[in-house]
Amino acid sequence: MSFGLCNAPATFERLMETVLRGLTSEACLVYLDDIIIVGRTFQEHLNNFRKVFQRLQKANLKLSPKKCRFFRKEVSYLGHIISADGVKTDPEKTKAVVDWPHPETVQDLRSCLGLCTYYRRFVRNFSAMARPLHKLTEARSNFNWTEDCEKSFNSLKQALTTSPVLTYPRTDKEFI
Repeated sequence: MSFGLCNAPATFERLMETVLRGLTSEACLVYLDDIIIVGRTFQEHLNNFRKVFQRLQKANLKLSPKKCRFFRKEVSYLGHIISADGVKTDPEKTKAVVDWPHPETVQDLRSCLGLCTYYRRFVRNFSAMARPLHKLTEARSNFNWTEDCEKSFNSLKQALTTSPVLTYPRTDKEFI
């Protein structure tokens, strides 16, 4: 396949989905050229390896050994950590929100509120939580960072990193 064409990734993804049809979600996960082979036990894992490798061989697809990682207990994949415990958010992805310093200017605050507002439908009582911050962006107000602003800012960061916005929903709780 000629890489560099605008539709090459989509074509390759379709090829991978076709080659591994019937195995995805049962034995493996596929995204473009990334394949994660899973198994509940070591024996099941080996059987799934065999199935996937046979399909790849039949399709005349080759693997690059230096890009392969075998028998991992935990894998970072598309912004999530996949392990025997399930799927959770990769801390590196939420780190930017957790470490976000409080805004120093109206422009910084608008940038922060832009990100938060994008996810507002996932945060209960978002408008009440963000009210002190929105007041600072009004044309007639002076930018005076108060205790209420700090509380509002920290509660928004907390809401974004704990609700199922930037995190993956837990299976032991009801998810709506």
